[in-house]
Order: sequence, then structure tokens, then C-alpha cells
Amino acid sequence: MKFIIRKLKHPEDFQAIAPLLNLVWSEPTTPERLQEDEDKIPPGELHYNEDGELMGWDRPKWVAEDENGHIIAYAIAWRAPWTEPGALVYTLIVHPDYRGNGVGTALYTELHAWAQEVKASLLINYNMKETDERSLAFAKRHGYIRERLSFESVLDLRDYNVDEQLLASIDDAEQSGIRFVTLAEEPGEENERKLHELYQVTHLDIPGYSGDFPWFEEWKKWTLGLPGVRPEWIHVAKDGDRYVGVVALQHNEQTGAMYHEYTGVLPEYRGRRLALALKLLGLQSAKAAGAPYLRTHNDSQNIPMLRVNRDLMGFRAEPGSYKIVCKLS
Repeated sequence: MKFIIRKLKHPEDFQAIAPLLNLVWSEPTTPERLQEDEDKIPPGELHYNEDGELMGWDRPKWVAEDENGHIIAYAIAWRAPWTEPGALVYTLIVHPDYRGNGVGTALYTELHAWAQEVKASLLINYNMKETDERSLAFAKRHGYIRERLSFESVLDLRDYNVDEQLLASIDDAEQSGIRFVTLAEEPGEENERKLHELYQVTHLDIPGYSGDFPWFEEWKKWTLGLPGVRPEWIHVAKDGDRYVGVVALQHNEQTGAMYHEYTGVLPEYRGRRLALALKLLGLQSAKAAGAPYLRTHNDSQNIPMLRVNRDLMGFRAEPGSYKIVCKLS
């Protein structure tokens, strides 16, 4: 078949890109949401550290277009200032009707050439579905290895009744001196900075997490400023004035569902069922908002959180995604 590879034009191409992304993303996006994200990001500014490793940020995007001008595939390579030195993260999607015609290979060749041009040392893909044997075989042929597996879990809320024994975790925590509040009850930059510190400390313990952590302004932009995130859906556990645990939910307008955007508890407060209590408070918020289901992801090695989600709360296991990596010479 005849096709061309070209750079993406935005915002006009986002109308065709959103349906492609929805083939691999768990929750659907929209062209408007893609443009909102794009508007948050300054122009690319790559540089190198004293060891010659790629640093900074950029996000070039390409599409494959058939002879009728229809976009049939999409690829993006990106890094943020907090991405690990030398690494680029990418997503590549070919519409199922056009796979097997060399489109994916051509698009990947373009992306790979750019990665080598900017002297990246590592390419990472987080969206390789464990059920997509064809794409996994393609990745293996191009030198990728499977590094980690992220499980997906879904909880149907329409007929869900919370076990009273689980709800006792909230009372137990409160009787031990923990208070639960929402960010809506404690607005302001001072408390947002406390929350940022909590996120930063707890992110370091996520299995497979690498790189640095965003500074406050960028974290706020990509956490509190995400569409569908509201202060009343961010539940915080407090010990005195100290923020010691958090659960944050994100609402999707298209599905009406909620996504567990983040769960974190300080190391010294673990083992006290605070994560369970926070997740139950989040669940109550989701049910009150009329969400039909909750969705979340967990690293396969995050055994404590998997136990909370699946064994205690009853989340249903869904096919996950591999993190695959390829070292560049």
C-alpha cells in the first residue's frame, strides 16, 4: 500500500489521533484533551549532562497518512526534565486495518533515527499490551526486552456494597489519631506543597520508578491541574499537621468512570491499613459521583497494593501492559 510519514500538525491532526490512542489507552481521550496537554508543554529544549547523557525535554510526533490523506498510524517520542538521563519514552500505534503493510516499521524507523540523532541511550515503551503478541514479536525483533508488567484492575461500582469489616479500617485509623480530609477542605499553596512532598517521597518506593520527580509547579500542572481532577476527590490522611497518605481520583467525562490516579502512604505509616482506608474513602466519592466503575494500575511487584485492590476490595483483573526497553548504541 502507498503511504507517507510526516510530522504531526496540531491541532488539526488530533481529531484523527484521539481514536488511535483510544485503541491502547484504558480510558478514552479527546482531541480537546490532547490540545490541552500540548498547551501545557513549552517548546523542546534538549541538552546533555557532564557525562554526555541526553537531558531536558522534547516531544516530536509523526503520523502515517494513506494515499487518500487519512491518518492510519501515530508515533510520539518524548522526555521530560525528570525522565532518567539518556532515556526517551515513546508510543506507536497502527490502526488494526493497516497492520502488516510496513506502516509500523516505517514509522518506527523515523522515530528511531531521531532518537539516534539526539544521542538517546534508551528507548522505553509503557503501552505494550501483554495480549498483543504481534507487537511483542515486533519489539523483540528490534532488540527490546520486557522489563516490567503493569496490571490493570477494574471495580464495578453499580452493585458494589462495601464490606463493613473493611470500613473498620477508617475508624481504626481515626481512633489512632489520624484525620482524613480532602484537599477541598484544606486549600492553598502551603497544603499543596505538603502534598507535593508526600507524592515525591512515596513515588520513590513504586517498583520500577526511575528518574527524578517534577518540581512543584510542574507536578501541580500534571497532577492537580489534570482534567477531571477535583480537590474534593483528593483524600489526605493527616497525623497532626503532617500529610502522611493520599488517594487521588480522576473523572473521565466520556465514560463517567473514575481512575485511581495515585495512592501513597509514607513508609513509617505503612502496615496500619491507611492505604485501604484512603481507597475506601475514594470509592465512596466515586459512588457518590455516580461513577459506573473504578480503574487502576499496579506494578506486578507491588504486592501490598495488589492485595488491597484485588483480595480485599474485589477489583477484577484485566490484561496488563509491559514496559519494554531497548538500549541504543
